[in-house]
Amino acid sequence: MKALFRFAVFLFAAICSISVRAGVGADTPWTTYEAEEMKTTGTVLGPKYAPFLVETESSQQKCVKLAAPGEYVEFTAQSAANAIVVRYSLPDSETGGGISSSLGLYKNGKLVKLIPVTSRYSWLYGNYPFSNQPKGGKPRNFYNELRLKDQSIVKGDVIRLQKTEDNAAYCIIDLVDLEKIAPPLSAPTKSLSIMDFGAAGTGESDDTEALRKCIAAAKKQAKTVWVPAGVYKLTGDIVPSSDMTIQGAGMWHTTFVGDAELYSQAEKRIRFKLTGSNIRLADFAIEGKLNYRDDNEANDGIVGANCEKATISRVWVEHTKVGAWIYNGAKLTIEECRFRNLLADGVNFCVGTRESVVQNCTARGTGDDCFAIWPAPSDQGFAENNVPGLNIFRRCTGQLTFLANGAAIYGGTDNKVEDCLFTDISSGCGILISTTFPTSDEARKIDNNFSGTTVVRNCDLIRCGGYDHGWTWRGSFQLCMDRRSISGVQINNINIRDSFSDGLTIVAPGGKKGQGTLSNVRLENVNIPNCGIGSDSRRGLWIREDAAGSLVLVNSQIADIQNSSSKFEILRQ
Repeated sequence: MKALFRFAVFLFAAICSISVRAGVGADTPWTTYEAEEMKTTGTVLGPKYAPFLVETESSQQKCVKLAAPGEYVEFTAQSAANAIVVRYSLPDSETGGGISSSLGLYKNGKLVKLIPVTSRYSWLYGNYPFSNQPKGGKPRNFYNELRLKDQSIVKGDVIRLQKTEDNAAYCIIDLVDLEKIAPPLSAPTKSLSIMDFGAAGTGESDDTEALRKCIAAAKKQAKTVWVPAGVYKLTGDIVPSSDMTIQGAGMWHTTFVGDAELYSQAEKRIRFKLTGSNIRLADFAIEGKLNYRDDNEANDGIVGANCEKATISRVWVEHTKVGAWIYNGAKLTIEECRFRNLLADGVNFCVGTRESVVQNCTARGTGDDCFAIWPAPSDQGFAENNVPGLNIFRRCTGQLTFLANGAAIYGGTDNKVEDCLFTDISSGCGILISTTFPTSDEARKIDNNFSGTTVVRNCDLIRCGGYDHGWTWRGSFQLCMDRRSISGVQINNINIRDSFSDGLTIVAPGGKKGQGTLSNVRLENVNIPNCGIGSDSRRGLWIREDAAGSLVLVNSQIADIQNSSSKFEILRQ
């Protein structure tokens, strides 16, 4: 009878969670075509779920390998498009550092162009924080992406990617995005153009000083900094003034690019540093040239340091260490941004950040958490008596990390994750609530551990819960009491499907230090129809033997529940 009941619950939940729900995740104005679903003369790889495999880092854990010249993948466009993104993997060089190659792009059987591809920004090895040396073994970060605009694709066109005769032993295709992008924006009224200050906009000469001069003049005249369509090389910090807007022509049209020859020098990288109030960045791309991780070096990308009421809108960040690292901030909005192929986090609200929101953003191919809140203790807090918290990740999508998690909250008060989608998180959790990292300093009387109520609601986690290479298999959703205990969590309307390992896990490595207690936690309308597609003997909900405390479980359909702790109680309502 119990087996029949369990099957009925499983079947009901599975029917209710066949697809992602409307209103969950970011708006994605592109159509994704999976390589394994295309017509191909190559070899379909996967699915596989173990660490250090290209299949595991692939969307749906499948991809297509083109090994011989002339092998291809081919698909029919479902709608008109003028821009294309290809997620691909090339082999590394024998000594590391990558190789360059090309792919043939065909439309309706005719060669459109040869598009350049590289593995310079792929392939990391060894243990965290990794190296570029193949001898370190344990490879990860297999993929890179290319983006190409000014295409002319109509519904029904047949698009082909074909391996060329070159030095690459293979090219693996994971997916292709087709998008219909708008024309470049026009200059806003009351603006100053970077072109009037000596910028070339070709990506060849250095436009750093031109942008700095434009910013200085715009500050005096209370005008907007206008950066028209073009490619602008930057080799140093850009520090906008308070009450200023830097406006581009669109994330596909205005690109700030780093200098690969100088990028080994941290002070020569692209970094937009926000230190004032009412600063607005909008409608451009940042393309760094970073291909290694060193946590002793300053972050590039967008960095907030004691900034307030800033807005970052429709910015595409790629090949930097982070997308946006807000060291301290208040009342920030990050919206409609794309964070791709980074060495670390997509967005991190760190130290004293509060009352800030990330909404309608996507992160793909990050080397740490897609979206994180970490109220680290620091003597450089935003303000006296500041309590970090009241931050929100809303309607965001995170995918395909090669380290860490989709969304992670490590402390703070009254933070929220809502209406989010996380898929193919093969290196950790879709959502992690944890005390893994330090949030307190007794000597300075700082305690930023969880307080108030942490809320996670209306989220879908699909193919998450992978193998964290420094830990072990993680649940798609995990509550982890490590340095500290956790209290005050509400989790409701959550769908967890096709977990690599367990669905939702509660673990307490801090139990040996007396910090393994979970309290005041409520799970309501949590749907876990299946789990363990990548590893055996997994549970929908698992309480590990080191956990203590309790949770309240309400109106939830979970395929299998196991409480392995004599110190933990599941209370049903």
